[in-house]
Amino acid sequence: MIRHYRKWVVPALLILPSITLFGIVIIVSALESFWISFHDWDGLGAMSWIGIANYEELAGDPQFYVSVKNNAIWIAVSMLSIPLGLAFALLVNQDISGMRVMKSLLFMPKVLSSVTVGVVFTWFYTPNFGLLPIAGSWFGIEVPAVLSHPDLVTYAVVGAALWIQVSLNLVLFLAALSGLNGDLIGAGRVDGAKGWQMLWHVILPQLAPIAVIAVALTAISALRSFDLIAVMTAGGPFGSSTTLAFQMYEQSIFSYRFGYGAALAVVLMAITGIFIAWYLFKVLRSERTS
Repeated sequence: MIRHYRKWVVPALLILPSITLFGIVIIVSALESFWISFHDWDGLGAMSWIGIANYEELAGDPQFYVSVKNNAIWIAVSMLSIPLGLAFALLVNQDISGMRVMKSLLFMPKVLSSVTVGVVFTWFYTPNFGLLPIAGSWFGIEVPAVLSHPDLVTYAVVGAALWIQVSLNLVLFLAALSGLNGDLIGAGRVDGAKGWQMLWHVILPQLAPIAVIAVALTAISALRSFDLIAVMTAGGPFGSSTTLAFQMYEQSIFSYRFGYGAALAVVLMAITGIFIAWYLFKVLRSERTS
């Protein structure tokens, strides 16, 4: 009897602190945000119930649709980090002299803080002395001030985020490459597969589970985009680089509209939940078929 209880009591006690912390910080906070979204609240005084008025205002807010469009751009451009991360992983996985140094250099962006990356890329884009306009002048191209251009600013900020995300996906694919099935690779060589054939028919199918993880993490990271925007543009010019996360922060902290900010948070949470549900569906289906 004691041995029977030990099988589940000990693991339950070990995981209980994490579950408690997750419940308080994540679950309770999410439910409280959902409740606040039905109120008019400045963050200090009493809350006033207004029903779905915040969501109705959200549906007619042009800035909300700009934020949604920018989040879509973030997701679309950030997905480039997956093939780039895979390409770099295949490169540095080769048994060639100097690849350890290359691995360290490629992983460096993930070690740096987002604030540091934002400051560096702000210098990179600066019209007077930035590397981008200087490089453009070498080819006779006049590079505009991208961080002040309403149509280019989001892509410029995503470029900085892409630099960070590539290094994360590089690590994911490197870990997957180290666990490839040697028997399948050997069988492929016996059948005459090499080069692109080996990559397409033998290597990539084994990397599919990691690719699912990379897609989910990349999409969630793009939806949470905040710090680079705060450092590089503060949502400008004229709100053209604002995302849902930054608009939520701006409305809550600077405009003292915590109810409206909570409504934005609920929408963002719902969109993020779609990607999480898709990821869990893929994982559970792969476990059933394996």
